[in-house]
Order: sequence, then structure tokens, then C-alpha cells
Amino acid sequence: MIDIRQMRYFVTLAETLHFGRAAERLHLTQPPLSRQIAALEKELGVKLIDRSSRHASLTRAGQGFLEDSRAVLAAFDQACNNAKRADRGETGSLSIGFMMHAAYTVLPALARRFLAAYPDVDLKLREVVPNALVEDVLAARYDAGIMFSPGPVHGLETRPIFHEKLCLAVHDSHPLAQRKTANASDLEGEPLIVTSADSATTTRTAVEDYCRSGGYVPAIRLEAQLQNTIVNLVAENLGVALVPDSMRKLTVPSVSFLSLKNAPAVEHVLVWRPGNLNPALRNLLALTPAKT
Repeated sequence: MIDIRQMRYFVTLAETLHFGRAAERLHLTQPPLSRQIAALEKELGVKLIDRSSRHASLTRAGQGFLEDSRAVLAAFDQACNNAKRADRGETGSLSIGFMMHAAYTVLPALARRFLAAYPDVDLKLREVVPNALVEDVLAARYDAGIMFSPGPVHGLETRPIFHEKLCLAVHDSHPLAQRKTANASDLEGEPLIVTSADSATTTRTAVEDYCRSGGYVPAIRLEAQLQNTIVNLVAENLGVALVPDSMRKLTVPSVSFLSLKNAPAVEHVLVWRPGNLNPALRNLLALTPAKT
């Protein structure tokens, strides 16, 4: 059987047309090189090298075999390089599910950083309802997810990557809209628009705990899954809402945002399955240090 090593020996000899120099380049002595070339010719059943002259020369068959050998070796080397790059996570694909809110916080910078470091990886990003991400990552629909902390989940690793305070969103006609800050007691009796417990448990809990810190049970009027939906409902003067501070970026008409005294905070985490063997995931984790 012809092997890659014999083909490399032949190409080196064809390029030097001198057994001694070819052997030196290959870090061999001349007899082993001569035997390998002879074995190659025997396997092919054709003469590749004319040894009758002082310097070796290529036969017509040798000239054609040289061209084809170079193509084969280039393809083989590329295949080896591709395998190594895939193992290093420099090629392939990486899928990340993210809650809508991450598009206003950590996702853009993280995506830019990853693509700059690994431009040949097919990065797939998809917006997903926060609590659905737990099941989706566990089911391997995504390599990783960015969401509010789900708490301990069997089969998932989590890493905090961003901390964000909540602020108050009110309609411009609301009396509080004229102020820069508000506290928990200011919200007593106010109709609240909140995330549903099954879509963003962490945020919902933070809102309820903040209200209880003011000595009352929150008066929940509406529930929604997405933060931008909540802000739009505030714009329709249907209630007030405690939302992550980055929602100020929405600049929705008729909505004012106030800072909160002793504001509660929510934690964004990166989640993944520890058994996921995708090398690109390993690179993502290396680019995403934990925030304390």
C-alpha cells in the first residue's frame, strides 16, 4: 500500500532531483530513501525516477504523479489542520439561547468578542423565554444559555456574568414621573406589571421581595413574559413596573425611569451542560469570566 510518507519522499526527491540532498532534507540516509522510492514504483507498477543520468530526473509518469501528489498532500495537510482546528474549537458551530433582556446587556459584547477570537465558528444566537432556556440547554438544543439565575439545577453549570439593579418605570403622567428616585413605600397600592413566575422567576421574586420590604404585598395587575412588553404596557398607562436598569435603552415614548433606593438586583448567568463536548463551548467559557 502506498502511504503518505512515501508520497512526501517522492515529492522531495522530485523537487531536488538529487538523492543525497533529498535524503538530507528528509533527515534520512540515502539507502532508506532509495528503498522507499523503489517500493513506491513497485506498488504503482511504473517508473517515476530515471536514475540513468548523474542527477535523477522525472519520467513522464513521474511528472504527472508529482502534480497529483502535491494536490493529495495539500488536501491531506488541510484535513489534518481542519481536524486540529475543530478540536481547538476554532471551527464548527456554537449555539446560544438568550433571554431578550441579554440583548441590552451582555450579549452584544460577548458575541463580538467571541467572533473576533473565532471568526470561523458559526455562532448561532436565538432569543428564548428565560425559563424555557433551562430545558432547552438540558435537552442540548443549545450549547449554552444566557438568562436570569435559575438557582441550582441538576445537570446544569451556571456562571454569573452580569449584575444589574432594577429601576422603576412609570407613565409620564404619573406623579412619580417628576422625581429622580423612588423607594419601596412609594409603590404601595400601585398596580404593578410584572413578569410571570414561570417565565422569569428571579425577576418576579426580586420585585415581590422589594415590595414586601416596604411593608406591603404588591398589587399585581398584569403579567407578561418579556421586559420590553412590560415597558410598552407602562407606556399605555396600565400600571408601573420594576424592570432591569438597561430597559432605559428602549426610550419608549411616555415612559419615565426612576432609580430605586436600596434597589434589588438581578443576576445574569451563563448556563451549560458540563457533559457538552463541543470545543467551541470551552472557548466561550474561557472568554466569559465569572463576575463577583
